[in-house]
Amino acid sequence: MTTAEREVLEANETFYDAFTRRDPEAMGALWAREAPVACLHPGWEPLFGREAVLESWRRILDGGGDPPEIRCERASAHVQGDWAWVICTEVLPEGALAATNLFVREEGAWRMVHHHASPLPARPRRPAGFRS
Repeated sequence: MTTAEREVLEANETFYDAFTRRDPEAMGALWAREAPVACLHPGWEPLFGREAVLESWRRILDGGGDPPEIRCERASAHVQGDWAWVICTEVLPEGALAATNLFVREEGAWRMVHHHASPLPARPRRPAGFRS
């Protein structure tokens, strides 16, 4: 794994940590300030622009109650110069989502420019005694 891939995975972890801690300041610090940003939350219309995207995160993070239970699994980073993407699985109590998180390098740090999550199909249950 390259240094850049490790850095991108760390930025991705920062995103999920901010989400879990319901920390809008940490979330805002991660998103790009110069590059255009967009976000597609499951079941939402696409959001464009830093202000709209960060407002959506404030609404989600200020939802009250306990912090959301979300786990990022099987994250893989792909770097191409000053932009990168991570594909991962978001595991929630009610199911799993496939997510793509895009990053650009701004002022030496990896900043998020796009998040897209969508439901994964439920895995079929295997009949008792089934062996593959």
